[in-house]
Amino acid sequence: MELTGEFEFGHEDRGEIYDYVERHGSIKPKRLRRALDIDPRAFGHHIAILKRDGVLEEVDGELRVAFEEVDEEEFSAAGVDCTIRGARQEDLTGLVGAIREVAEEGAYIEAETVADVVDHEEVLIRHNELESRVFFVATVEEEVVGWVHLNVPEVGKLRHTARLTLGVLPEYRGRGIGGRLMERGVDWASESDYEKIYNSIPSTNQAAIQFLAGHGWETEAIREDHYKLDDDYVDEVMMARWL
Repeated sequence: MELTGEFEFGHEDRGEIYDYVERHGSIKPKRLRRALDIDPRAFGHHIAILKRDGVLEEVDGELRVAFEEVDEEEFSAAGVDCTIRGARQEDLTGLVGAIREVAEEGAYIEAETVADVVDHEEVLIRHNELESRVFFVATVEEEVVGWVHLNVPEVGKLRHTARLTLGVLPEYRGRGIGGRLMERGVDWASESDYEKIYNSIPSTNQAAIQFLAGHGWETEAIREDHYKLDDDYVDEVMMARWL
């Protein structure tokens, strides 16, 4: 999955159409036209151009931001058939549930924050002038069992970095799914010309720290007593990997 589309649309109405779709995740064309109060003929013209330019696409009768899809990866994970693919808007509920389950189990604050933001916005993929956000999911029988998420600031001085979170539901660990998700996230970041990925984890989450260290991540800094978990102060371990 690659982010496509620039933020120069050549017409104010096209910019407004894109912004509305991007904020809402997906929307039916008629509802979008009414919300923006654009002349039907002009609206159809703008939509046709945005589709032609690969900025928007229509899926199941709804418009959404277009992405260049990458091949799905299918593999057997210790007897379980698993698929890794780009997340879709319809994965939102299952994905948020998986993130919350992993976050609560291991005090994964960064992931918990991601779940809160996505749940509040009700939009998975973002691509605007301030940030870009993508997810890849691991599914078993179409149920989300793991994810890798990358959030990219569009601010120039940070444009070379991406914040990554990753997790797998407890019952599916030890099957290599987490490693494959990590590879997918790293490949996406590298192919998109990002130079560094980073993450922060409470020091009590030793399993996550060891997992990242085993995949080439290094501890850059430790902020003492940064988190307060169950009335106990816990250090924040700030980790990163250069690509």
